[in-house]
Parts: sequence; structure tokens; C-alpha cells
Amino acid sequence: MAQSCYLLFGSSSSPSIFSSSLRSNKYSKKNTCTTNTTTSSPPHHLPLFPNSSSSKSFIPFSSSPSFGFGSVRKKEKSPPPTIMAGSPGKNQFASASDHLRHVGSLSTLSSGAGKIPHLNAIVLGEGLASEENDLVFPSQEFSSQALVSSPAQYLEMYRKSILDPSGFWSEIASQFYWEKKWPQQQQVYTENLDVRNGDIKIEWFKGGMTNICYNALDRNIEAGNGDKIAMYWEGNELNQDGSLTYTQLLHQVCQLANYLKDIGVSKGDAVVIYLPMLMELPIAMLACARIGAIHSVVFAGFSADSLSQRIVDCKPKAVITCNAVRRGSKVIHLKEIVDAALVDSAKNGFSVGVVLNYANESAMKRESTKWTDGRDIWWQDTVPKYPTTCAVEWVDAEDPLFLLYTSGSTGKPKGVLHTTGGYMIYTATTFKYAFDYKSSDIYWCTADCGWITGHSYVTYGPLLNGATVVVFEGAPNYPNASRCWDIVDKYKVSLFYTAPTLVRSLMRDGDEFVTRYSRKSLRVLGSVGEPINPSAWRWFFNVVGDSRCPISDTWWQTETGGFMITPLPGAWPQKPGSATFPFFGVLPVIVDEKGTEIDGECSGYLCVKNSWPGAFRTLYGDHDRYETTYFKPFPGYYFTGDGCRRDKDGYHWLTGRVDDVINVSGHRIGTAEVESALVSHPQCAEAAVVGVEHEVKGQGIYAFVTLVDGVPYSEELRKSLTLAVRKQIGAFAAPDKIHWAPGLPKTRSGKIMRRILRKIASRQLDELGDTSTLADPSVVDQLIALSDQ
Repeated sequence: MAQSCYLLFGSSSSPSIFSSSLRSNKYSKKNTCTTNTTTSSPPHHLPLFPNSSSSKSFIPFSSSPSFGFGSVRKKEKSPPPTIMAGSPGKNQFASASDHLRHVGSLSTLSSGAGKIPHLNAIVLGEGLASEENDLVFPSQEFSSQALVSSPAQYLEMYRKSILDPSGFWSEIASQFYWEKKWPQQQQVYTENLDVRNGDIKIEWFKGGMTNICYNALDRNIEAGNGDKIAMYWEGNELNQDGSLTYTQLLHQVCQLANYLKDIGVSKGDAVVIYLPMLMELPIAMLACARIGAIHSVVFAGFSADSLSQRIVDCKPKAVITCNAVRRGSKVIHLKEIVDAALVDSAKNGFSVGVVLNYANESAMKRESTKWTDGRDIWWQDTVPKYPTTCAVEWVDAEDPLFLLYTSGSTGKPKGVLHTTGGYMIYTATTFKYAFDYKSSDIYWCTADCGWITGHSYVTYGPLLNGATVVVFEGAPNYPNASRCWDIVDKYKVSLFYTAPTLVRSLMRDGDEFVTRYSRKSLRVLGSVGEPINPSAWRWFFNVVGDSRCPISDTWWQTETGGFMITPLPGAWPQKPGSATFPFFGVLPVIVDEKGTEIDGECSGYLCVKNSWPGAFRTLYGDHDRYETTYFKPFPGYYFTGDGCRRDKDGYHWLTGRVDDVINVSGHRIGTAEVESALVSHPQCAEAAVVGVEHEVKGQGIYAFVTLVDGVPYSEELRKSLTLAVRKQIGAFAAPDKIHWAPGLPKTRSGKIMRRILRKIASRQLDELGDTSTLADPSVVDQLIALSDQ
């Protein structure tokens, strides 16, 4: 009989991998935080692979070459930790037991993964994904070399991470350098997610002293990787490029860190970084981290007003920027935006004493740059004069690392605060497993460091693993739609991580821009930022990946710090458009409007029942808003603000923000579902759906549709698109209005500005707000002109 495996989130009556003695544990409510400890008792490890039929045997974390993060510093000032299985939190046993269920054998297929009955399937590299193929299995060749090579291996690791989070994360953390370990008799983590029990509090590794810059750079150099390329830089123009080894990168980081110290920046001070995707952007982040300063990167596309808001809120000692950037055929004068922002911030009571300017001469000559004597400093004239070594500021694991502002429902940006130790461990671990990282990989994430993806998966996560990263300044469709694949072939990129918006845009341009390039180096693809609709997933898989590269369809948030739900290449079969299962240590639940957990196949609000190391700790200067926004809606849970559907096999399907759910005649309809149905039409390149007031239904569905190049607008096409939605979802989800859209209003990071679309749909044209962050502001006028067509 085939070995049984287990998936997540089933009914409590289903078979469980946990013994009845575990299920019988009762935990009473207490008005205290949940705490977990390591002790000085002999180490105890849960058996991870009893009778496993996995093609590779399990190696304990502490000795596994596939799990390690490089050598730790030879000079060990504190004794190594004693790791044992700590006491799980009050909810962990019950939650893990209740939400693991049997779904039948997955070990019968030649790939070693197996097949879920009643679903069609293909094996990686052996066929094209199509509407008929529900599952894409990893091939035997891929799984045999993967870090997590089977469902059984994933489930055993996940089991340990839930039952023994202290032991699980301590073992990983011990592979990084700590100037002083967290106290052995103290909690590894402390959490309270229930506002009824007092202030919300999350802490991991408190009392441990470390530095993320040291672990990302010095530790890798000491492991013998100083001459390895840390970053390839590709400029906007085809003939612009550069690179830095780990040693060279450390030298430049230290020079900037020494300069910052010289102008009075010290531990706990904030520094605002307003730079494009030059190598100087991650250099500035790492330099701040090295001296314990708090960096706040502001995407170099935000308006002067938006930048000023952030400056006034975090009160930085300095602003780091450049004179201008060329993106595609456009030149953006960043220094002038900073100047305007500083005028505005001074009016609001805060002045910045130093503005460090990088001279980006490919976009603008130095002599053309407007200047304020006594405040403005040229980077190239000053920073290279400083020493290439800089003492490390050791910080507590719970000391702030960075602030990143994200949009809020009230319009005021929220300053998401991440701390050092837990974020370091979590981003490194999620990067390693979600991309099945190998030391020979070349990794390219198309995100900007002005967003959380650029923090976690351009800078910190990859460098903590000793990876080689491609940093791209330009636009992915400049000078033409083949630019991405030119870069992939040029640098032999093996791991490619991008957004569904870019995938759909490139899909619209046609296969020929992709297929004229080899792309043989590609090994794993990734998707981030929003749910990827199945048709775009299939194109990404079939055309870009030649049907041989698994797709890590990641779900996470600015607030979570790293991946929360994601496929692990080589382990699970994938369903196009599904984020699959939770990452290690993450316990997601789906609840109804009353906050009651729903078992089995369902839809509802996505929450998380426990803390994880990468979780944000507060909103800067506004802990009340932190609690109100994320923990009061469903006490005892972190409320993600996202909707989620769990299918009969336990796979998770993100359905969009809860505020992007439209209630039509009592039917809750996720905008992402309608958009996916529209984009499945062969003549639809992209779609964005918003809700509008309807006198009969309460809300109506208003769809903005961008057609494939060369396809004319017509009433017949409108009917055909509506029929596609009716067919895939139901008549109740048919759009009330289809608005032709030559393009959609997007930020330079590719995010669709739905706020603007809602105003256009409701004809509130005098309330469009700030459109300065749009990649192409002229799109707004085009949409308004087409409102009556």
C-alpha cells in the first residue's frame, strides 16, 4: 500500500500525523503572552523522517549542507546554543492537529511526488500546461536534487516548525553569526496576538546581539567567497553594466558607513534613501545596517508630497539620493523632487541637514544639477575618501532594522517597522527554500528596492545566502520587449522572480520576443505582488520556462517580511494560480465574518494564528493603529486583509484584498477572480475590476480591459468577454460595464492604482488625487476620454 501523506486545513475528524496524546492537550486562556524557551537539558529532536520513502535521506539541520548558510565567524565569543524542542504555544498543538488532513497517496507517480486522484497532470519538462492539466508535477530529475524533494519531507519539516518553533528556528539561527547568543534560559520567542490579553507583542531571539550586514557580507567573505560576484548591475542602456564582488561590496559599504558616522548618524537614527536601482541603493541599506541606523527607502517614483510625508514622520539625519535617473526613454529629476520635499517638510517643522547626492551622469550632468550649498554633498567627491573598513555596531535582535511605508485605508502611509534578528533569519530561509537556491545560481528579481520585495529578495535574503544578484536600473520593455531575456542570457540567470503584471505585459507583446533567446540557464521562476491568473501562469511556464521550470507563486506582504504561502520547487505538484501551502512555521487559517475558523473547502478571510520570525513589530509611532488594523478585526489572529479560497485538496488561492471584494446582490465576488476570467479570453491582454454603486444590486462590477495589440474595440467583443466571465464564474459575476483601456494606471513597480480606477468608474474626476507616481500619467486622460465608449 502506498505511503500516506497529509495536506493542510482539513476537518478535525480526518486522520492526523499527530498522536492522540498530543490532541488531548488542553490549554486554558491566560492573560499573558505565549512564551517558548530553550533549556540546558540534553538536546531532543523530533523524528523527522520515520520510514520516509523520499529519494534522499534527511540530514539534521545542524549538519546539512543543503540547509546551511555558510560558515559562521571562527571567533566564537559565546558558547554554542543548546537546542531542544521548546514548549509549543497554547494554540500550536490544537491548530496543527486540526488542520492537517489525509488526501491519499502522492507517491505513485514516477516523479516521486505522485498524483491526486481525479486530477489531470503533467510532469515538468514532459509537456505543456493547458486548461486540461490541473497539476504540474516536478520531474524526478528536478526533485532528486531539490532541497525539499517530496511532500513527505515538506510535511515532516513543517510539522517540526509548528510543534517546536523554538527548536526549529533556533537551529537555523545558530548557523548565523551572533556576537552574543540570546540567553539560554530566556524565551526564544514571545507573542501575544490577542488584544483581549493586553498589548500586541512579538519578539524573537531577544537579547541576542548580531548585525545583518556582517552576516550578509563579512561572514560570506570569511567563508572564502570574497571573490564571488555579489551583484551584477545592468543599466538602462544596453551598453551600461558593472559588477561588485563580495569584498568590493563590503569596501564600498564600509566607506559609506564611515561617512554616515562622520556626519553624526548613529545607532537608532533614521536615514531616508530615495534612489533608483543603482548598486548604491543596496549599498546604502547595508551601510545603515552596519552602524545600527534605521534605513527608510522611499520608492524613487513617489511625489515630493509623498516623500515629504515620510521625512516628517521618521525625521532622518540625512537623505541619500541622486541627481536623476533615466528609465526607458524618460529622465526623472530625483534631486529636484527631494528639494521640493525638503521645502515642504521644513514648513511642517522638520529640516534635514545633509543630502548626499550620487551623480548619475548617464541621466544628467553634474553641472546641470540644482544645488544647495552647506547641505548638498556629492557622493563621488566624498565617500571614496573614507576607509574601506568599518567597525560593526552589534545590535539586539529586536532593534529596528528599517521602516518601509505602505499605503493605508485612511490615506496616511503606515510606517511598517521590521527588526533585525528575526527578519534576518526569515528572509534568508524563505529565499533558500522557495527558490531551491544553489551556490551556482544567478538570481534576478525585477522588483525595486523601494518596495518590500526589493528589501527581502533583492538585498537581504539573497546576500545572506551568498548569492549573486542582478540589479536592473531600466524598464523591462526598453528598448524593446526582449530586454528581460537579453539580460537572462547575458548573465545566465537561473532564478527569475517577477510580477504577474510584467508577465501579462510581456505575454501581450508576443512569444517571439521570448523565443528568440535561449533562456537555457533558467531553472526556477517566481511570481510576486498579486495572484497570478492561470492563463498568465501557463504562458510563464510554457513559453518563458519551456515547460521545465517550476514557478514559485509566492504570497506575502510588506508586513510579513517574507514568504508566507509558497510552493517549494521539487516538493508539491503545482496548480496554476495557486500559492499552494504555508512556509515553515506559518499557521494560516480561513475565518468567516464572525472570526470562526472554517475547515475544509471554503472561502473567507485569511488570518495567521501564530507569530513567525519575520513579522513586523509595530507601525512606527502608532502602535494603536497597528493593533486596530491587524489584530482587532479577529482577536487572537493576525488579519492579513486578504481573501482566500482553499480547495478540496488544501491548496490556497488568494482572491484579492478584502476591500477588493465586491458584494453584488449578496454575492461576494473577488475582483481577482473576475480579472482572471477576463484575461483568459484570447483577445484580452489585461484587466482590472472595481466595484461601483448600483441602485438595485448594491454594487456593480466595472471592468477596465486592455486588448491584445491590433484587436479593435467592438460590441461583439464586449459580449464575448462578458460570456467568458459568466462561463467561468457565473451570471452573477458578469461585468455591468466594460471600459476599454489602452493601458492601466500603474506605478513604476507595476502596481495598478485601483483608487484612480474607482474614481473614473464613479465619475469622481475631480478627486483623482496624486498621479505623480504613475509610470505613464497620460493613461488617466485616455481612460476618461473613453468613458462613454
